[in-house]
Amino acid sequence: MKIRKVGVLGAGLMGSGIAEVAARAGYDTVVREVTEDLAKKGMGRIQSSLSKAVEKGKLAASERDAAAGRLRSTTALEDLADCDILVEAIVENLEVKKETYRELDRLCKPETIFCSNTSSLTITEMSAATKRPDRFAGLHFFNPVPVMKLVEVVRTIATSPETEETVLEFARSLGKEPIRAQDNSGFVVNRLLVPYLLDAVRALDEGVGSRDDIDKAMELGCGHPMGPLKLLDFVGLDTTYFIAEIMFNEYREKRFAPPPLLKRMVLAGRLGRKSGRGFYEYGEGK
Repeated sequence: MKIRKVGVLGAGLMGSGIAEVAARAGYDTVVREVTEDLAKKGMGRIQSSLSKAVEKGKLAASERDAAAGRLRSTTALEDLADCDILVEAIVENLEVKKETYRELDRLCKPETIFCSNTSSLTITEMSAATKRPDRFAGLHFFNPVPVMKLVEVVRTIATSPETEETVLEFARSLGKEPIRAQDNSGFVVNRLLVPYLLDAVRALDEGVGSRDDIDKAMELGCGHPMGPLKLLDFVGLDTTYFIAEIMFNEYREKRFAPPPLLKRMVLAGRLGRKSGRGFYEYGEGK
């Protein structure tokens, strides 16, 4: 199947990034948000990102303008009806996603492929809300989308081989490096990353090392660009806590259980960089 028009559900951090790379790759792209204000904010984020790419010499001004010309926003699901592929990047709430997919299944042409950018929910459960489980897959991008090369392509037991190959080729056309993943909560990256991050919190809580020493150990000892506690602050402690809860409910294994310290920090509003304080403090001079 030839992909010509791309629909993106959600114009938040991930959705706007996905829409940007699709438009830059030459696809007509429509981004849907629930309100005009959120749609405008998302389009503004895309324009800012495109302009920064020009400033850094990574994109020609003519390419920026061409990409912007291929983008439009909407608040109507009906405007996604003629898309060849839809990438959903809305709130990580299974019931909200399923209700959205039910409506899209009714509106979209039978050939349209549905993809979810979820990082932790199972694709099979979402696809069960539609009559096209064979044309349903996971397409998990990483933040920031225009920069990060990896995409996880997730095939369920019902996804057809043709759909998987089409989604893999679509990811490559965006300039990404896709990997295949099974439909297990967390896929490949979070299945390995989340227990590591949670263990770092446990190590801090148990006095294995100080905050700075734990991060320095992994940065200098293992060559990681960012220690686990810094990375938690970057990702968001609430985001990691939420993903860990989903994964623990799926696997019922201790390594996926959020440690008490992480829960206490989330309850205290110490969410990381976005709140100004997590394991580190952020702001002027910090």
